[in-house]
Amino acid sequence: MRTGPEEDQWERIQHPARVRGWAAGRRPGRGRAGAGRDWRHSLRTQLTKVTLCLLLIGVVVATGVSLLAMQHYLLQRVDQELMAGREAILSTGLTQAEIESFQEMSTLLEHVAGAGKSSSLLPVPNTVLVALDPGLRPTKFARHPPTGRQLDLAAAVQDPAGLAAEKKVVGVEVAGADYRVVAARLPDDSLLLFASDVESLKDATRRALKVDAAAGAVLLVLLALATMMSTKHLVRPLEHMVETASAIAEGDLTRRVPPGRHPVGEIEQLRTALNAMLHQVESAFETRERSAAQLRQFVADASHELRTPLSSIRGYLQLHERGMLRAPEDRTRALSRMHTEADRMAKLVEELLMLARLDQRPEVRFGPVDLGRLAHDAAGDLRAQQPLRPVTVAAAGGAVVLGDEPSLRQLVGNLLVNVRVHTPDGTPVRVTAGPGPDGTVRLVVADDGPGMAPADAERIFDRFFRAGTGGPGSGLGMSIVAAVAEVHGGTVRIRTAPGAGLAVTVTLPAAPAPALFDEGPARR
Repeated sequence: MRTGPEEDQWERIQHPARVRGWAAGRRPGRGRAGAGRDWRHSLRTQLTKVTLCLLLIGVVVATGVSLLAMQHYLLQRVDQELMAGREAILSTGLTQAEIESFQEMSTLLEHVAGAGKSSSLLPVPNTVLVALDPGLRPTKFARHPPTGRQLDLAAAVQDPAGLAAEKKVVGVEVAGADYRVVAARLPDDSLLLFASDVESLKDATRRALKVDAAAGAVLLVLLALATMMSTKHLVRPLEHMVETASAIAEGDLTRRVPPGRHPVGEIEQLRTALNAMLHQVESAFETRERSAAQLRQFVADASHELRTPLSSIRGYLQLHERGMLRAPEDRTRALSRMHTEADRMAKLVEELLMLARLDQRPEVRFGPVDLGRLAHDAAGDLRAQQPLRPVTVAAAGGAVVLGDEPSLRQLVGNLLVNVRVHTPDGTPVRVTAGPGPDGTVRLVVADDGPGMAPADAERIFDRFFRAGTGGPGSGLGMSIVAAVAEVHGGTVRIRTAPGAGLAVTVTLPAAPAPALFDEGPARR
């Protein structure tokens, strides 16, 4: 007994037509549940987040690198101008005493410029000059005593003499402000310090940082909108796939993913593969549904065919039990009928077993079989049963196939039994066996009987099918013919019309030359 999930699975296998109702009943609204999910977890949002994070990292790195490069460039320019001013002073050859003789800085500048140097080589604005005597003590400059800032700069430089000898620019901090300082040794061994305030450069860097931050924020907002728009377009086919999958889960097996207006390579490949898979799923369900329907019909027909003779036998037994078969001739007739019905059931069971064996494709050993000889044997049996029926056999040489002789004998016999059962006794029948095209052997059984309607001809190989209102026979003979031919790699075709008789053509692969002498291999 199946319970729980096993019972559900069994219901799906046995009744594929219930899949739609089962899916809709067991999973109500499942296909639409995904539509109401939190937008924060959608693929489009996740792609936008990842893109913005990468862009933010890129903007921060680019801004940082650009600001550092700008600051380095500006400091380098200040250092170059300080060194240019140092070289300009040294080129004049002035001593400390000569510098003190000038009353105004403008006089010094004019003197330096008169020495052939451009004033652009002098220190930049915001430059502080600090004069040191040979003892490295701050002294007056241009007859002005040193200011507090000049004294702080002189104290901040650790080794003015070494700095002058190294001819390099160093950075010092005075009262919370940063300066770039260079030293020059004058001919009288006094020193002159050139210091430039770089706080303005830092202010410029901070202003640039604010501008870059504002521009970066605006850029990120615009990129976020652009990313949302582009990802919406890109993931729309995926949304269609989700909707299609949800519809399939609810039972609509006919749904397919529609093509996009501007398909992307990988997504289009996924759409094509998904549609192909859905087509296979739909075909599999349809095939399973047809198979289940055929199985149910087969079981019903088999039950009916077995119930009919069983009912007859049971009826005669009940008559005997009630004493209603007192006359000897009645008992004899009842026993004869029971034997007949028992033989009918035995034949039906044998045919069912044969079909089941053929469906399982058992491994059998094939050997050379002459279809011409089998045709003569079956025709002889038909003549013995119906002496008045004209039977013509034309079996040419080369009608040898590689197969299982009992199965092929059953095939030929069923074709002639079909003629005997469904045509009048005097109807001629022609049996032809010979080589066909492309290395095949053909067996043709044709009669001049009433023929078949097109609708009946399409179902002639269905199990338990009998044309018209039923008629004699079990309805399994032609099914066995088709199954035997398929096992041997052959085909069966019919040609018929109402009033034009019936011709059945069986085409089988011809046996290779060595098979005429050696037993063939085992085949499935």
